[in-house]
Amino acid sequence: MPVSWRPFRKFLAPVICCGTLCGCAAVPPVNRAIDNAPTETPTVAGAQGPLSPAQSKAIIDRLEAQEKGSDLLERHLAIERALAGAPLIAGNRTRLLENGPPTFSAIFKTIRAAKRYVFLEYYIFENVTSDNERLGDLLLAKRNEGVEIAIIYDGYGSVDTPSAFFDRLKAAGVKVVEFHPLNPLKAQNGYSINDRDHRKILVADGVTAIVGGVNLYTVYQSHPHAGLVASQGPSPETWHDTDVEIAGPAAQQLQQIFLDHWLAEGGTPLPPIANAPPHAVGDDVVRIIGSDHNDTIPRYNATLLSAIRSADKTVWLTTAYFVPTEDEKHDLEAAARRGVDVRLMLPGKSDSALALAAGHAAYDDLLEAGVKIFEMRDGVLHSKCAVVDGVWSTVGSSNFDHRSILFNDEVDAVILGHGTAQQLAAQFEKDEASARQITLAAWEDRSLMERIRELYSRVVQDLL
Repeated sequence: MPVSWRPFRKFLAPVICCGTLCGCAAVPPVNRAIDNAPTETPTVAGAQGPLSPAQSKAIIDRLEAQEKGSDLLERHLAIERALAGAPLIAGNRTRLLENGPPTFSAIFKTIRAAKRYVFLEYYIFENVTSDNERLGDLLLAKRNEGVEIAIIYDGYGSVDTPSAFFDRLKAAGVKVVEFHPLNPLKAQNGYSINDRDHRKILVADGVTAIVGGVNLYTVYQSHPHAGLVASQGPSPETWHDTDVEIAGPAAQQLQQIFLDHWLAEGGTPLPPIANAPPHAVGDDVVRIIGSDHNDTIPRYNATLLSAIRSADKTVWLTTAYFVPTEDEKHDLEAAARRGVDVRLMLPGKSDSALALAAGHAAYDDLLEAGVKIFEMRDGVLHSKCAVVDGVWSTVGSSNFDHRSILFNDEVDAVILGHGTAQQLAAQFEKDEASARQITLAAWEDRSLMERIRELYSRVVQDLL
């Protein structure tokens, strides 16, 4: 009889922390990598391959013109290319997806429109519902149409998902891989309880992709009866999260990240993927950064730090888990001190009390440097996004914490252009209107117990 881990879920987090302690991991330094990165004009790829230097420069010049007076792009993009290991891809159309129901609607629509294959990679993979249709039923219907479907789910993140759900999919010909199973007897490539697949990726036919922070998790679903007097139990909390839909050549970058992971995790061989030639469908320039727990240099972390250091005007960051490294904290403070408008949207409550306390431990220095801190109070914050200087944006799965750097496999989209940046800034301002701003004077009056929790969190912050 297979082992069920679901009854022991609440005990697993401490076990994972113990695994981290045994590993004695430390955040690798990135300063040298950033300082020594080449600064020549960055190259851009189009739908048919690399563009000429003149064509690349024309695109960068157009983007720089969207936010006059900012020096972010010229130097930063060249550094970013060296750090990220992935090209800039022109010719995309992006659409921001805010919160669960709109994201689920877009995911179901993309799957429904697929003709050849659908790839899904999610930390939490449950049989979610959109417009009264279940994900499992939709996937089975597409498989019956002959669409190839492959799924990677994380063994810890999806521990609550009944095995019967995946068994039903596999019986219909859906290919499924469990990333790093909790049961060591099921491990294919060595046992690692601590390294997790935190990515959220959907790719259909190599032309459309959705990526961000939204899991296939039932807590995101709309609950039409929650507001009725006769409804049972407390109203479910709203989960605030962000994804981005990408149509165009950059979808094939996300596809390749999935296929590399599939191969590394010993997935059943997939039929040859015959991609249709990509073609430009919009004006957005996108870079996809796939981070791996084995990376010598944490790619997304180095990229984000480079953007913060290059910022001239604004750095607005939203993150569900805020446990900054020394480099991250220092760079935010330095940006604020040189006059950059640095704002942080952080959770007012969290499922990780230690992570919350570790973030609080950084507040004093950040506030003294002039960083503006806001805490969301009207729900659960799960977004991971940033906007810098009104032209450089990121949406993805990486939190601003040690775990995303050291232990998780993550994926993030860097989007260049005023359109997406403007949408993210508007979303930030909307959240800011209902959030509580933390002032230095008020923060210095916090209780002794809060200070003790912060002190303890510093001891274990590398685990968080």
